[in-house]
Amino acid sequence: MEPLSTSYPLKYSVPKTRVLVVFLSMVLCTTILCLLQLRFFKPKSKDFYSFEVKDSRGRIISLEKYRGKATLVVNVASYCQYTDKNYIALQELHREFGPSHFTVLAFPCNQFGESEPSSSQEIESFAKRNYGVTFPVFHKIKILGSEADPAFKFLIDSSKKEPRWNFWKYLVSPEGKVVKFWRPEEPIESIKPEVTSLIRQIIMKKREDL
Repeated sequence: MEPLSTSYPLKYSVPKTRVLVVFLSMVLCTTILCLLQLRFFKPKSKDFYSFEVKDSRGRIISLEKYRGKATLVVNVASYCQYTDKNYIALQELHREFGPSHFTVLAFPCNQFGESEPSSSQEIESFAKRNYGVTFPVFHKIKILGSEADPAFKFLIDSSKKEPRWNFWKYLVSPEGKVVKFWRPEEPIESIKPEVTSLIRQIIMKKREDL
């Protein structure tokens, strides 16, 4: 009697070409999904009003509340040769054009000659007491170097102009884009026409939307 022989099926092997086809199909599907994501879920580009900052008491606030206005963003200091002239001029601008369509936003900084050594609340009190400031004075920040505040860094990157001293001014449009900048020694008369032009555009747009 012949011994029984047990036969087992050969182990199934997938052809290499089939593996390659499957792999290429997966790569193609992944690429298509990535392209669709970029097309339909493209992240919103940053503008000045998309940032958050801290007020003089350290509370986080969104700059979104100023969208739709013309804003003049300034790095301020309490003990500088330009302090008196600039604070007076800034408050004059704010009083003349604000607050409905325009505002000044002041950001104290101690990186230029260490001319802003006080705390944020002391700086705000100083500005109000000595110059009757009614525009916002925010938390003291850094605007140069690796620790630069993101909102101010956006202004610098957009304008390609980095402040070299206190009271550099950046005019921001209602849409959050940098329109123009001024150095601390430039007179207020050079700023007014630009602010007036932006405010005129804001008013005209509001009339069109009615």
